[in-house]
Amino acid sequence: MKIKEPKIKQEDILVLIDDNFNPHNVCIITGVGSGIGRATAIAAAANNLIAVGLDIDDNEGRNTEKMIRKMGGEMAFIKTDLTKDEDVENAVREAAKIGSIKYLANIAGIQHIDSIENFPMAKYDLMMSLMVRAPFYLSKLIIPHIKRSSEGTGAIGNMSSIHGHISTLNKPVYNITKFAMRALSQSIAAEGDGNIRSFSVSTGFVKTNLALGQIPSQAKQRGITTDEVVHDVMLGKSRVKEMMSPIEAANLFMFGFSRYSNYLVGGDLLFDGGVVLTY
Repeated sequence: MKIKEPKIKQEDILVLIDDNFNPHNVCIITGVGSGIGRATAIAAAANNLIAVGLDIDDNEGRNTEKMIRKMGGEMAFIKTDLTKDEDVENAVREAAKIGSIKYLANIAGIQHIDSIENFPMAKYDLMMSLMVRAPFYLSKLIIPHIKRSSEGTGAIGNMSSIHGHISTLNKPVYNITKFAMRALSQSIAAEGDGNIRSFSVSTGFVKTNLALGQIPSQAKQRGITTDEVVHDVMLGKSRVKEMMSPIEAANLFMFGFSRYSNYLVGGDLLFDGGVVLTY
């Protein structure tokens, strides 16, 4: 069975009425070269925000920029290695020149399938740097900008997962990083006094290159076929037998950033097809 990352259509984007969704305000999104990061940049631009997209992949980041402009939105791409402090600092500095930073979506991530006893520590260090330290550092740098923005309000959304609720076989470091994103969201919200909100987004498997690319590794580790990985592992516990699309996950970030989510303070948007709560 061949599953592909779907194309994003205008009619699939959640567009909300919010005075702060305007072309003076910046939404920084990481991982815009593909998947949920790309979809969130597209959704932010469709909601009249200036999307500032960060990714290490210059070619795919600029492809996202072109896609957004074709759809009538605005995005500035800044090539950024999130594991380098100087790149992160430069990205925030450049974003602040474009507009008032009000929103941050920490989405960038990678995956490695292996048991704890066989897990390469170099890969552990890379995943922790990219998926825990970088979101923390970006939040640290952006909070002062949010405080200086209109009304001193804004929001930071962090990409978690069902793996921020339950841990599954051969994904130990991914599990750790996703639990950490929920903790980071709650920590930001605890200090935000209701003005700087933070939340996490927890989905099941989404049709992204990251998720689809791990199917062969999962099959090898578990000794099953790739079709069995999709049916029995990825969708086995889900009550909805269909993987989410990237734009469906992106829409959750837009809802979380919007005025409709004033009571979303440290909470988690769990959209997983029933995997966790019916586990």
